[in-house]
Amino acid sequence: MRSAEVIVPLVLKLVPAQSVVDVGCGDGGWLAVFRRHGVEEILGLDGEYVDRETLQIPRERFEACDLTKPLAIQREFDLAVSLEVAEHLPPECGELFVAGLTELAPAVLFSAAIPFQGGTNHLNEQWPDKWAGLFRERGYVAVDFVRKRVWQNTAVDFWYAQNTLLFVRPSVVERSNSLREELRQTNPDQLCLVHPRQYLTLQAQYSEAIAQAENPPLPSGVKEASRILLVCLKDSFRKRFGWK
Repeated sequence: MRSAEVIVPLVLKLVPAQSVVDVGCGDGGWLAVFRRHGVEEILGLDGEYVDRETLQIPRERFEACDLTKPLAIQREFDLAVSLEVAEHLPPECGELFVAGLTELAPAVLFSAAIPFQGGTNHLNEQWPDKWAGLFRERGYVAVDFVRKRVWQNTAVDFWYAQNTLLFVRPSVVERSNSLREELRQTNPDQLCLVHPRQYLTLQAQYSEAIAQAENPPLPSGVKEASRILLVCLKDSFRKRFGWK
């Protein structure tokens, strides 16, 4: 929610959406923030596993669906959102998932975990340029405007600061001076970034793993085997050199 409170106003300033759909919305937290910022027409899509009691949006604004299959939503929104969702889907679903997002809106706010980012049930961690290629096949261009505005903001979780891009149809860019300028400043060859907080998190995990590897706890069986080996070696030396 802290991340959404920072990022949502930035997005709405650049893309003044009146309707937003969140694909993989979880409890609808991001949509709740969009509502607080004046977007009344919202829809959240996610699996049947979502507990309706925890929703932060009205229940009628949530629709259960299988994200590994084509999205059967017969309308278009001003903005589609999918944040840290795609990495949870099987790799073979990536192209279909991006196609579904582009069919929902002319602008898509998107982020997905990079390789080795870590997390629960991550099946398809990819670099941003991989996703950008799939969007490009659908005629969408990458606009890298969120990350530079939140990179140093500790209220924003590092995975959003590291991975969030806006993908838009060129026709939308042409209608907005602000979007044209942000696109001009976007370097398509520099979409793959690693946030310092991500780097330090991985470094700490690596150091802990090394420390545990250097001082592994020995199972009781290994301890007993080591004791027997030591006794055998001592007996062997006694026989060889006549030790008492």
